[in-house]
Amino acid sequence: MADIEDQVRAEPYVGRRARRAAAGSFIGAVVEWYDFLLYGIVAALVFGELFFPGYSDRAGTLAAFATFGVGFIFRPLGGIIFGHFGDRLGRKSMLIWTMTIMGVATALIGCLPTYQAIGWLAPALLVLLRCIQGVAVGGEWGGAALMAVESAPPKLRAFYSSGVQVGYSVGLLLATGLVAILSGGLSSEGFLVWGWRIPFLASAGLVLVGLWIRAGVAESEEYVERVKNADEDKVAKLPILEAFKRFPAQIAQIVGLRFIELLTMYIVTTFALSYATDELGLDRQLMLNITLLVGGLGIVTIPAFAYLSDRYGRLRVYLTGGVVGLLSAIPFFLALESGSTIAIVIFAVLLVNIAHDAVVSVQQPLFAEMFSPEFRYSGAGVGYQLASALAGGFTPFIATYLVGVGGGSWYLVGAYLAVGCLISISVAAYLAKKGRRTAGA
Repeated sequence: MADIEDQVRAEPYVGRRARRAAAGSFIGAVVEWYDFLLYGIVAALVFGELFFPGYSDRAGTLAAFATFGVGFIFRPLGGIIFGHFGDRLGRKSMLIWTMTIMGVATALIGCLPTYQAIGWLAPALLVLLRCIQGVAVGGEWGGAALMAVESAPPKLRAFYSSGVQVGYSVGLLLATGLVAILSGGLSSEGFLVWGWRIPFLASAGLVLVGLWIRAGVAESEEYVERVKNADEDKVAKLPILEAFKRFPAQIAQIVGLRFIELLTMYIVTTFALSYATDELGLDRQLMLNITLLVGGLGIVTIPAFAYLSDRYGRLRVYLTGGVVGLLSAIPFFLALESGSTIAIVIFAVLLVNIAHDAVVSVQQPLFAEMFSPEFRYSGAGVGYQLASALAGGFTPFIATYLVGVGGGSWYLVGAYLAVGCLISISVAAYLAKKGRRTAGA
């Protein structure tokens, strides 16, 4: 870590600005991901029964996971809206809006009447609020990542921006931890009737803290120099269209690179929670505790991988994570089938804390550097959220459907995960080869 200290000591202003931007991005990510991930955890446990009671257990779970996935469909819309204004007006103001919108939508989910009280209006309102969550989180990543990347010392961009992804782990830890405490401390009836609402309502307090911290973060200096102070006639009127026109290959590459990240995380922390308890009869608390474990480890592994990527190369770290994910896909399901706690923990850690965390640790600078500053929020943000819509939100739904097609077996889900890893490995290998060819030119 001597490199970090040397750079900050040599450039105190840069270091101070970088730390503030990193802290603001981290806290904001914690709040946003707590809100967004909480939905998936609770959906896996009780939403099927509360909002879709007329179905069988599996059909109710499918319906709950479908509403989980709907939020991801709206993430590209959030990327487009906030990317446009983020490139035109600045990163900071957009991040205030995304956090506020997310907090209000999450708190309202905690206030929703169930199907038993108001009929089909209940799931309709649930879907509406999930869509609003999707729009908010769709605008979050691009702004948070760019604030951290553009403010960081050039040789430590992955390390300083890793807080955006550490925020995901902390948000997952907080959401799962609170649900686990309530699930373990309340009777099944108590959790079903009112206990599940508490984590959603608690979001309001987190949002207030996040807004206070973000208000003190300065606008990205690189953005101010390249865009804010530029002549008006040189600033793109529709940055998203310019991004698609100038950087179509980069947007497609971002989508392909994210398959491994999205499938590993949502299969282990959301789908497996439902599959292990409903199909395999494993203890619900065990699966929640495993989610807590991988979330906690991510606080350490993500910045560690980010530091390594700054020293040894982003794509080397990316490829390492991809190979580990590919090799762990089938063994994870074999471990679930065996019921061995030790084996389940080992392969959950390999899939999330090695494969997933290695990949996400480098995404912020890797994706941002694919675009020039005036199109970054739009280009990187929309590419990122398109991947979420294609391979993220509907992963639990698709996996549950594949279990039904397979007669209760996990084989098709294992293949689904392995293919996703292969796609990301192929794109990363292509970029690495292209980079070597360019460097040698």
